[in-house]
Amino acid sequence: MKAVIFDWDGVVIDSSAQHERSWEILAKEISKPLPDGHFLLGFGKKNALIIPEILGWTTDPAAITGLSNRKEEIYRELVQASGVHVLPGARELLTALREAGIPRSIGSSTPRSNLDAILPVTGLADLFDAIACGDDVTHGKPAPDIFILAAQKLHMPPADCLVIEDAHVGLEAARRAGMATLAVATTNPLADLQYADAAVESLATVTLDFLLNIKNSQA
Repeated sequence: MKAVIFDWDGVVIDSSAQHERSWEILAKEISKPLPDGHFLLGFGKKNALIIPEILGWTTDPAAITGLSNRKEEIYRELVQASGVHVLPGARELLTALREAGIPRSIGSSTPRSNLDAILPVTGLADLFDAIACGDDVTHGKPAPDIFILAAQKLHMPPADCLVIEDAHVGLEAARRAGMATLAVATTNPLADLQYADAAVESLATVTLDFLLNIKNSQA
């Protein structure tokens, strides 16, 4: 492993409550139902997939874009009102990687406007060398595009990258990109993540040596 790509929500920050609440507020605004279990089913995916395939609200591209933009606007309002929590161990691990000279990127389905609004507030902006987000690719997770782009931005081949993820679709995307995976049990139970190359309850337990010893089972 020569570079590390971090998913954002559920790995670096905990804003799942604001994301879920933003869908609820939007659904009420437009008088649309929310299917049972929609939030977990859509976790890690782009809104362009969530709205037509999981929520079943519309398949019209213009309407999907409008609903997606409004959902993220509500999300940013909620975060600005309540703040955002950096997950335990994330800051320390990023700092250790920077001190070791190991490149770091964000690889997230979240829109760039969210990252631009929230990243400076966390104090983590200087700990990343690159950002690849949902706006940068046509095909979101579980397609590998976001992680392949992140590797390109770090000037690293995919085989030299490790992805840290909490969502099943993100872990699938990383494997499809040919990257090693570390799963974090912030969204799904640890028992459901054992197919990753390594899995932990929290980044608070992860050391640099531990990361360096994770082997890609696909290699």
